[in-house]
Amino acid sequence: MQATVGERGQVTIPKQLRDRMGIRPGQRVEFAEEGGRIVMRKHEIDDAVARVYGTLPVPGWDTDAMMEAMRGPTELPPER
Repeated sequence: MQATVGERGQVTIPKQLRDRMGIRPGQRVEFAEEGGRIVMRKHEIDDAVARVYGTLPVPGWDTDAMMEAMRGPTELPPER
């Protein structure tokens, strides 16, 4: 796969690679030089929220539905 470097140094990552590597819009990447090559890596964030962002098992579920599925229904105290 090839790409052309634009005047401002920008390159489009081919869609096939973006899909295979899970790179989505807004994803941060890191660049390094290794053995005369430019290497790009996905920037890994060590943040609990970032690790689970977008991982709800069923589209349309909200956090309450997911928590109930994991923990079971909420037990409310009896009314007095």
